[in-house]
Amino acid sequence: MMNKMLLSVFFFSSSVIACGDVSLFITTPHPMEALNGSCLHIPCSFTAKSEGSFSSGKLVGVWMKSDPSFSTYPQNVIFNSSEKTSVYPMTITGDLKEKNCTTLFSGINQRHADTYYFRIEHGQFKASAICDALQINIKDSPWSPSINVPSDLKEHQSVTVTCSAFTPCPHSPPELTWNLQQDSLRQTEKNTDGTFTTKIQETITLSDTHDGYNITCSARYPVIGGNKTAETEVTLSVSYAPRNTSASISPSGLVSAGSWVELSCSSRAKPPPRFIWFRNSEHGDINVSVGQVYSFNATEPGEYYCEATNELGSEKSKSICPGLIDASLTPSINVPSDLKEHQSVTVTCSVSTPCPHSPPQLTWNLQQDSLRQTEKNTDGTFTTKIQETITLSDTHDGNNISCSARYPVTDKSDIAETEVTLSVSYAPKDTSASIRPSGLVPEDSWVDLSCYSRAKPPPKITWFKNSNQGPIKVSEKEVYGFSATPTEEGDYYCEATNELGSEKSTSICIDISGNAYLSPSINVPSDLKEHQSVTVTCSAFTPCPHSPPQLTWNLQQDSLRQTEKNTDGTFTTKIQENITLSDTHDGYNISCSARYPVIGGNKTAETEVTLSVSSGLDSPTYK
Repeated sequence: MMNKMLLSVFFFSSSVIACGDVSLFITTPHPMEALNGSCLHIPCSFTAKSEGSFSSGKLVGVWMKSDPSFSTYPQNVIFNSSEKTSVYPMTITGDLKEKNCTTLFSGINQRHADTYYFRIEHGQFKASAICDALQINIKDSPWSPSINVPSDLKEHQSVTVTCSAFTPCPHSPPELTWNLQQDSLRQTEKNTDGTFTTKIQETITLSDTHDGYNITCSARYPVIGGNKTAETEVTLSVSYAPRNTSASISPSGLVSAGSWVELSCSSRAKPPPRFIWFRNSEHGDINVSVGQVYSFNATEPGEYYCEATNELGSEKSKSICPGLIDASLTPSINVPSDLKEHQSVTVTCSVSTPCPHSPPQLTWNLQQDSLRQTEKNTDGTFTTKIQETITLSDTHDGNNISCSARYPVTDKSDIAETEVTLSVSYAPKDTSASIRPSGLVPEDSWVDLSCYSRAKPPPKITWFKNSNQGPIKVSEKEVYGFSATPTEEGDYYCEATNELGSEKSTSICIDISGNAYLSPSINVPSDLKEHQSVTVTCSAFTPCPHSPPQLTWNLQQDSLRQTEKNTDGTFTTKIQENITLSDTHDGYNISCSARYPVIGGNKTAETEVTLSVSSGLDSPTYK
């Protein structure tokens, strides 16, 4: 507050002085406060009754404390601008010729708390402003900053927040910090009364997250020996439209028809919102209730949502559905009839969807990323489905396809599941023939040939025997039995046939034991002489050319095996080797073995010859 004393009466040293008789008046803030250890900027201006000008001549400014009686108490003079030194650390920074007596008071401490008077001396004019006392108070604690926020805050508004602090000494203003942007520009401004204020500002765009937010601002004043800090905090109150609007249902999960159901709506808003409940229908949304909770008897499926509204806006919840226990909630799997291998078919899993806005999640043991679709039916209801196109094979027969529908309900999920088993027709597979007994068969013993094949529908079995004239059909039974005679020896196979195709087994052979021709023979030219190049052959009768015997001998082991057809339609397997004879071959034993593959193992026969090599006419000897 600026004070200018004109008509007051003061008492000094038991004397009465009328302010109307005073020649000098000053204007300063009154009283003033300073922080212990800091400095004080004293705004000051003066006026005098003298008609003379102060623009020329020597002008002296004097500050006195406690008592303005200059002549009576000269010890009270604590500053004189004409002196080089002063009692108190004061400096007149204003231009006295412009009647500006603004003063900087440095290094203030508690002993400087006092009443101060100003005096001007200019030639013959000497006067003290005895009616304008300046009271200076010293405080140890700094001033708390003030935070200015506009009133009636609303989201989306752009507002400027200001933190300001009293600044008694603009030469060392306080440092302001807050929990808004840290690099806010600090400004020190001059007030209308000549004092100063330091402030920082930040413009923010409000949102609902600012409601209840605490803004703190601290002012740190530099003082002798350190700093002194004060802090202020304000809490924002921001109005905003509804947020996070959601609907819940109790009880959660599927309920029986006619059960009591309670729907609750929640929303975060300021001021608190008004709640309205709606039910979706073919004719649009129907208002069914006003209030946060809507209770009713659930007699049929339906889809509900709530809307929260206040003066700033509105927001709808997601739809929820009271799930009624109903067989139609179990998914169904649709598979075409009469499935056959190699067909490309589309499999569909579908389920009734009472709430299309929160459809069930369908999963199955086919491809997991099948696209889910929710479609509107002709009667206005909805169905959710997934589809997968597969190419059938025999491996799909008997395969179980399971599909589950998981309905989203509050706090958990209810799951219904369906399973179907595929029945796929396919041509014969893995057709094979077997013989009993296995191995070489004694003559006149009973032999059973069995055929196995995997097919749907079951296949017809036909047995064939290979001959010179081609395959001869010998039986149409799964098991073909006969007495083993030399005429039955040979190569047999079976064929499995159904409406989708046929498949042949590999051939099996009937070998009659006791036949000498099963032993291999070694053929060596006669009249062997050294230096001759001769071809040695080991051959074996081959009743089954599809599984010929393996020939090995003690000549080169990688001799090429060949199976050849004889003129009578039978087969012979042989190996050959060319050797150049020397005297070391005389008496050399050539051995050859024929190993016949039979079911369950092998049967082996062996032959040996001894070479007789000379330079004369000797012939080889056979053993």
